[in-house]
Amino acid sequence: MSGTHASGKSTLVSDFALRHPEFTVLPDPFELVDETWDTPSAGLFAAQLRLSATRLSPEESPGKLIAERGPIDFLAYLLALDELSGMSGSDEILERSSAITLEALEHVDLLVVLPLTARDAIVPDADEHLALRDTMNDVLLELIDDPDVVGEHLEVVEIIGDRDRRLAALEALTVGR
Repeated sequence: MSGTHASGKSTLVSDFALRHPEFTVLPDPFELVDETWDTPSAGLFAAQLRLSATRLSPEESPGKLIAERGPIDFLAYLLALDELSGMSGSDEILERSSAITLEALEHVDLLVVLPLTARDAIVPDADEHLALRDTMNDVLLELIDDPDVVGEHLEVVEIIGDRDRRLAALEALTVGR
């Protein structure tokens, strides 16, 4: 499950997990990193990218999974941060992050993206770094169209609509896989 912050990922993952306990939920990596990093930074996004990539390995997390965020999210955040402030860290970090993302996505069958839309607007709190949110959304939508990032085998689907419509769409894509 991918998308910028305050796009509905947590709600959709929670709704899906309640109806499909056969799936193991991998929570947002932000919940698993050191809490002292609460300001967006290249270091924070790189740490979450590595964590989210590692847990997608079949040896690390076997079985049916639904992950709230994957490495492509954090690659998009790094690129968005660079676009907004020139503070991604370095070209080396971006190159390494791209390689980690491509390798991790080889273990993913379906990438569901929740793009921001005016029709399905979720109103974020004022402290949600709105410029970063919008820029990350735009970057993510570009990345999912790039086979050099997502590979050749990965099915990528954007889901829009209200809460019920999103859940129905996710179930139609995953149940019986």
